[in-house]
Amino acid sequence: MPPRPLNVGLIGGGAGAFIVHPHQRAIHFDGTRRVTAAALHPDPQVALREAEQWAFPIRGYGSYDEMIATEQKLPVGERIDYALIVTPNHVHFDPAMKCIAAGIPVFCEKPLTVTLDESKRLAAAVREHKIPFGVAHTYIGHWTSRLSRHIVRSGLLGEIRWVDAYYLQGWLADRVEDTGLVQAEWRVDPKRAGASGAGGDIGTHALMQLRYVTGLDVQRVSARLEKFVSGRAIDDHFTTYCELSNGGKALVRSTQIAIGHLNNLGIEINGTKGSLLWRGEEAEHLTIRLPGQPDRTYWRGAVAANDGFLGDLPDDLMAEPTIPPGHPEAFHDAFARLHRCFEQDVRAYQAGESFDCDGSKYANVDDGRIGIAFITAAVQSQKRDGAWVEV
Repeated sequence: MPPRPLNVGLIGGGAGAFIVHPHQRAIHFDGTRRVTAAALHPDPQVALREAEQWAFPIRGYGSYDEMIATEQKLPVGERIDYALIVTPNHVHFDPAMKCIAAGIPVFCEKPLTVTLDESKRLAAAVREHKIPFGVAHTYIGHWTSRLSRHIVRSGLLGEIRWVDAYYLQGWLADRVEDTGLVQAEWRVDPKRAGASGAGGDIGTHALMQLRYVTGLDVQRVSARLEKFVSGRAIDDHFTTYCELSNGGKALVRSTQIAIGHLNNLGIEINGTKGSLLWRGEEAEHLTIRLPGQPDRTYWRGAVAANDGFLGDLPDDLMAEPTIPPGHPEAFHDAFARLHRCFEQDVRAYQAGESFDCDGSKYANVDDGRIGIAFITAAVQSQKRDGAWVEV
């Protein structure tokens, strides 16, 4: 008999929020998880009204405090098995800490918190309670990100010399926050978004792609955080020159004022033996460039081991694609892969079995903490006119 579906509680996601919808589609992707409860808005009346109007029946709560307290008292199988936090950044820390204290695993949107102190306290609480905690760095859920990680960490590109990790958007090239667009309003408000706008919102994705694929950390940064749109309180253009843990160098950059760019996340990795290129907008394939050879393009679902470049490939990696090549996996599939992997650790936790949120399948709380440390160092570097600052 198959295991019962896990129940998921939403914190945030009402009043037209975007990111909750790909998450909930991903949660329902495999039939082994389902959304059953939600505290959708900080205004209790709005939260309850939104729950009543949700696309399918859920238990609505006026606040996340009420949801956590009530769900704890329900029998196993009825109460939530993990919480998904999809609020603006400044409402990540408090519900996450309260869920952890209640023994409820957490999957949280990025960036983890708005301050480094909060992220350290959250990471310490996760370690103390020995509880699953994931951070929603979506793009490491693409199968080609997993293959890229295997290629680089297997040494097939040699020693890594240079990485260019970037995320380019153009949707904030004008003052759209003045039009009433909620998604823009909170992202340019340092009280809700944190000390960096473009860096915190999407630069952390570029950093995570670098760290996930290469296994390297950023040790020092020299940063420029710029505001191209007049009147903005935080950056809409973010550039960091980085020193990596192996002595290599990198650019981690993001912008939201590059007209014509949509969600252009990408990474180029240059090693002593070859280079790897990957773009999230074309996530079905990656490109390998070797000296004196034609480019090699590897497509998701159509990769063969021992082809003259690739060696043996891990069985679990090869089993991950869900549909045949040529039928594209995409954004929702990447989210689903993260929730699928998180589910395995939640089930192990509930059964009293060992689990290891080691960052290999989804970003963990320490990945989130490192992202905030990186942003903090970049902000400090900007205040010191681009001086090198330790992360």
